[in-house]
Amino acid sequence: MPGLLHGAGLAERINAALPQTQCTRCGYPDCASYAQAIAEGLAPINQCPPGGLEGVVRLAAITGQAVQPLNPAHGLEAPRTVAVIDENWCIGCTLCIKACPTDAIVGANKLMHTVMTDHCTGCELCIPVCPVDCIELVNASGSATGWAAWTPTQANNARQRYAARQQRLAQRRADTPETDSDAGTPSTEARTGPAAGTALASPASTAHEARQAAIAAAMARARQRRNPPSQ
Repeated sequence: MPGLLHGAGLAERINAALPQTQCTRCGYPDCASYAQAIAEGLAPINQCPPGGLEGVVRLAAITGQAVQPLNPAHGLEAPRTVAVIDENWCIGCTLCIKACPTDAIVGANKLMHTVMTDHCTGCELCIPVCPVDCIELVNASGSATGWAAWTPTQANNARQRYAARQQRLAQRRADTPETDSDAGTPSTEARTGPAAGTALASPASTAHEARQAAIAAAMARARQRRNPPSQ
C-alpha cells in the first residue's frame, strides 16, 4: 500500500508540473495519463512540447531523472498559440466544440462558433476535425516559448475546465443508453429489433444520417462560396 500511495503521489506531483494543455502530443489521452505513465516508468519525461525544455527540467527534478532534450517526434518547443475561427466560413457543425478539451469553443448547431481565447490552450485538436478548414492558430506569446509563455494560473484553469468537461461527459454517458459508436446506434446487446434484412433504422441512426447530410450540404455551400463558378 505505501508503494501505491507513493506512486499516486508522484503521479499527482508530475501532473501538477505539466502545462495542462491536454494536447495529446505526448502520446497519451491527457496530461494526467502522461503523468501516470512517467510515474510508473512507462514514459520518458521529454514528450511534452508545450512545457518545453523548462518542463523537462521540472519533471527531472521531481522524478530524479537526468534532463534530456525534447523528443522531436512529439513536436518542437514553440510560442503559445490560440485558435481563431473565421466567421465567414464556419458552418456551425459543432465538431470543433466536441473536440475542445477545455470547452473553450462556444456556439450551436448551424450557428457560428467562437473561441474563448482566455480558455484556449492551443492544443490544436480542433484543427483536423473542421470540415471547411476555417480554424487557424495565431501566436499568443510573441517569442516566449514553453513555460515562459504559459503561467501556472493558466495551467490550473485549463486543468479545472478539462476536469469539469470530463465529469459532464461521464454523467452524460451514464444517462444515455450504451451505443456501438459515436453515431448513436444502439449497442448490439440492446438490439432486439426485426431479423436481419428487415430491420428498421433507429431514430438515433436516422438523426445521425440527417446530421451528416446537413454537414455535407453546408460544406458544399462553403466550397461554392470559396470557389464561385466563373462567368
